[in-house]
Amino acid sequence: MADLSPKTQISFVQSFLCSAFAASLAEFFTLPLDVAKVRLQLQKKTAVGDVGLPKYRGLRGTINTIAGEEGISALWKGMVPGLHRQCIYGGLRIGLYDPVKTFFVGSALIAEVPIYHMILAALLTGALAIVVANPTDLVKVRLQAEGQLPHGVPKRYSGAMDAYYTIVKEEGLGALWTGLGPNIARNAIINAAELASYDQIKRMILNIPGFSDSVFTHLLASLGAGFFAVSIGSPPDVVKSRMMGDSTYKNTLDCFLKTLFNEGFLAFYKGFLPNFSRAAVWNVVMFLTFEQAKRLITG
Repeated sequence: MADLSPKTQISFVQSFLCSAFAASLAEFFTLPLDVAKVRLQLQKKTAVGDVGLPKYRGLRGTINTIAGEEGISALWKGMVPGLHRQCIYGGLRIGLYDPVKTFFVGSALIAEVPIYHMILAALLTGALAIVVANPTDLVKVRLQAEGQLPHGVPKRYSGAMDAYYTIVKEEGLGALWTGLGPNIARNAIINAAELASYDQIKRMILNIPGFSDSVFTHLLASLGAGFFAVSIGSPPDVVKSRMMGDSTYKNTLDCFLKTLFNEGFLAFYKGFLPNFSRAAVWNVVMFLTFEQAKRLITG
């Protein structure tokens, strides 16, 4: 990926460490928005004839409800597995990107990398990375969903490590890869939309007279990447969250069809505002940190 790599090439290990650090920092700052997004996605449509209002309404209302009922710290539920996920997934999806892209186009290529090669490489690295990181994603969603348990019902997990242990003990090792299908689809699509759009938007901006490879350019490109990633990845993201947070679905197709027929197509864009808000902030923090970390390494 021409624009994500500095003029002086960095190794896979260096790229992995830079992206893992940047992704973890972005995760910390945006986790409250992610918690709100997951709660909105897991909230099902009110039954016909039920005049009660939904518990969570909008980004601010959801955050206020969670903080009021469960405390401020509840907005950072899933932080530990979230950091686990970003260290593994965030590091692999970007660290592997350049080697995979080079494999597709060849190391002798001098011209700009075609957009379809960037998309293909990002699809593959996003899929490979989440196969490894799926258990961390599952535990993160389970911990975030704990607040939806009825009042008086004891929590299932005391923390991240207890969640890993309990899931394996009660549901088997394979349960850690629950929702892998939609998770692969979501992360492959979002990774492609995010990295390819960041690269392309950055390239377009740099072709405008007066613009340079600066923080402002990185800011604009990262905001554009966040919008494309959420717009394209929201449907598989909703399916993934529901499968991980609700064990009543038989498989990916069952979850997709039940959501579609029971709640309509717009249900796949539940939590869009908190999702985009999080993605915008997340991409800004991640890409700016990543770019600066690479510059420190390369001098």
